[in-house]
Amino acid sequence: MISRASTPRLPAAIWILGFVSLLMDVSSEMIHSLLPLFMVTTLGTSVLAVGVIEGVAEATALGVKVFSGALSDYWGRRKGLAVLGYGLGAASKPLFALASGAGLVVAARFIDRVGKGIRGAPRDALVADLAPPDRRGAAFGLRQALDTVGAFLGPLLAVGLMLLWANDFRAVFWAACVPAVLCVGLLVFGVREPAAAGAVRRGNPIRREALARLSTGYWWVVAVGAVFTLARFSEAFLVLRAQQLGVALAFVPLVMVAMNAVYAASAYPFGKLADRMAHGRLLAWGVVLLIAADLLLAAAQGWPLLLAGIVLWGVHLGMTQGLLAAMVADVAPAELRGTAFGVFNLCSGVAMLVASVLAGALWDMLGAAATFLAGAGFCVLSLLVLRARPQVQAT
Repeated sequence: MISRASTPRLPAAIWILGFVSLLMDVSSEMIHSLLPLFMVTTLGTSVLAVGVIEGVAEATALGVKVFSGALSDYWGRRKGLAVLGYGLGAASKPLFALASGAGLVVAARFIDRVGKGIRGAPRDALVADLAPPDRRGAAFGLRQALDTVGAFLGPLLAVGLMLLWANDFRAVFWAACVPAVLCVGLLVFGVREPAAAGAVRRGNPIRREALARLSTGYWWVVAVGAVFTLARFSEAFLVLRAQQLGVALAFVPLVMVAMNAVYAASAYPFGKLADRMAHGRLLAWGVVLLIAADLLLAAAQGWPLLLAGIVLWGVHLGMTQGLLAAMVADVAPAELRGTAFGVFNLCSGVAMLVASVLAGALWDMLGAAATFLAGAGFCVLSLLVLRARPQVQAT
């Protein structure tokens, strides 16, 4: 059991990486909490188009992680790629404010998600490199918790600025550029890569012999993650559900504030729990909570069920997202961690693309309830996959 006194032993660089994520998420969520509404109400795009754009954007980010993760393994260095990725994310922010049609929004989302893809796997591998093996759950939970603090501060700022600036989307998007620039500066000057990570240039990590070193346990985690991602379509649909139920335009971002507040509060405690509990069991409970969230969101006719579903969605994220990262880190060889995170996220990215497109199509054809009921159905499939091989768990 991990004592309270051991908590400060996490390296300072993990805290700094968490604050880097926090600042970028403040910037991103100031935009993304409003972007579905901006696209539908200002640019006139359909909900299906929102689903396609979100799915392609997220799949792009997760797919790029394969190459950035493998490159970080080959170089034996992580930080430079992380700086490049966060820099692209910062550079994309002004494009949202300048957009007068869906084309520039797509371009901005593409640049932003390429940046996320470049930084994601090297950053996660860097966390794994820095964290003691018996504290990985806590380390990933802490980084995820700080990341998610940014994810609820961003929408909260968006609400305040929308009220202050009379629903001026573009002014809010310009303000989002400030934390993005601060994020890049903190990473450049605040994080020092551990010497061991850059000591030796390794061979090609995606050659057949290297990939053969990824165990059956690793590929099982990949399969579980992909099936689970099918149940988790883009959170843009939570925003659209709130707007559909009559929430005032300026207050719609509070949906993301509520969800991410719960996510941030639960990620670190559940990360610590993952260090002393069977990973498969904890993941299964997270899936059960997502089923409950989907059913509540499908049935919602007003604020009470909407908020209940959003809170459960946030708890399920806190239970599962850091956990999945820790599971990958536990079953991947140290010199292939970047590649392992990249392949894992590629498979999850394909699943995210399918899930978001399907969610948008169901919404347009059959209504919002069908979208969330389909998510619950994929959750049941995830539980069946977990039950089929309960002995394959990270420890």
